[in-house]
Amino acid sequence: MTGFDFDESLLVELTELHGVPGYEEAVRDVVRREFEGAVDDVRSDAMGNLVGTIEGSTAPEYEVVVAGHMDEIGFMVRNVDEDGFVQIDALGGWDPEVLRSQRVVVHTDDEDVLGVIGSIPPHTGGSDDDEREVADVSVDLGLPADDVRERVTVGDRVSTTQSTEVLGECINGKSIDNRVSVFVLCELARRLDDPPVTVHLAATVQEEVGLRGAQTIGVDVDPDLALALDTTVANDVPETDEDKYVTRLGDGVGIKYKDSSVITNRKVVERLREVADAETITYQHEVLPAGGTDTGGLQRSGGATPVGALSFPTRYLHTTTESVHGDDVAAALDLAEAFLATETGEHDYTL
Repeated sequence: MTGFDFDESLLVELTELHGVPGYEEAVRDVVRREFEGAVDDVRSDAMGNLVGTIEGSTAPEYEVVVAGHMDEIGFMVRNVDEDGFVQIDALGGWDPEVLRSQRVVVHTDDEDVLGVIGSIPPHTGGSDDDEREVADVSVDLGLPADDVRERVTVGDRVSTTQSTEVLGECINGKSIDNRVSVFVLCELARRLDDPPVTVHLAATVQEEVGLRGAQTIGVDVDPDLALALDTTVANDVPETDEDKYVTRLGDGVGIKYKDSSVITNRKVVERLREVADAETITYQHEVLPAGGTDTGGLQRSGGATPVGALSFPTRYLHTTTESVHGDDVAAALDLAEAFLATETGEHDYTL
């Protein structure tokens, strides 16, 4: 029995699903399941974004989109060599150092095939990861070359496979980035009771390869206000200088000021802080030096849109074992709910 202020079972389910950029269907199916009966309308588009809409009770003409991306970093098959080893191309930002000896799943049209990324043992000198790129990585399926070529084709998707576990006060597993935000979207669908304004809960696609889904959402939905949900760096670990932490695990939800894709609207930031203070929700200030989020896509795609963002401090981002603190998840959920419940459409976010 955990001490979380939420039921983590859905979060565990979401993180263990596979959904690389452009192929998020397994995640989308679960989100659709969770939205059904909890929102007024559910629809998807040609890119694969899924939007659940809750009509506003007093100002339905004012529209807010809350977005979190479904995709995880992964790979695509680019070649099968003469010995049957599968060579891959990255979908999203990977550090090749973390890939040694990782189990992966190759998703073919007919079946999922388990494999492992090879690693040269230390007995023979090991490998020099400083010079290694994802293009140099090979996946071993443990099958004869002819069998591999028969079952695997160029364009098949590849994702890491990992169980999600509770580690003390944290939840640890693959694709915490960004299934934790998808989890919050599903929880908001249940929690929001007659919000004053219309709320679109948008589970977006292809964020890890350029914020692509969010850019199209901004055009199709054309919101008056946007709030993005995503993970952020928590480098509060040994051998990292404190000024490089960005956020700390367990110190509350991050309220974003900037990342490499966006400078958030200062009036939205101020209101998020005011709501957090009024509701006694723990938060921390986030300035992310590198890395973009859907916030940037939402801000510019449909014209000038006021945007804010809530971030989940996460250790070991873009690895197969990311960690998020239960208190930070609860704080983000509480702040998003309180912010939306008090959005009347009358706040002036123009600068």
